Amino acid sequence: MEYDVAFVRSIRGMLKVGELVTVFVALVCFATTSGSSYIAASCMELLITAALLTLYILKLNKRFTFFFWPLIDVFNSIFAAAFMFIISTIAISHPTAKGILGGGIVGMLATGLWCGDAVLLFRKITFNQARTASPPEK
Repeated sequence: MEYDVAFVRSIRGMLKVGELVTVFVALVCFATTSGSSYIAASCMELLITAALLTLYILKLNKRFTFFFWPLIDVFNSIFAAAFMFIISTIAISHPTAKGILGGGIVGMLATGLWCGDAVLLFRKITFNQARTASPPEK
């Protein structure tokens, strides 16, 4: 099996690794408090981000071509940023423990990383443009 080490060294790869690390730290912060209701969304985003990172590192996106992976990644980044922003805002505004406050702050960092990833990837996606260069019309 082939590995794409260059992806991890790219800006998008570093953003994905940063997202993975920050959402893991937020998940650990939320999990340290007893009865925290923020764990489910953090765990879900951790698993989805890890799956997308694995997909790109193992070059499975080139094998499974029936999905347009960049668009799926953009939608994931947008929805993950929205979910984490809402959860982090609630956690910061109503902290019942230090772990919830820390998870909210780290969740805001993850939100920024997801927004940056969505913007970078959205710039690469071209809509309504020709895929090949056509000669200029006379």
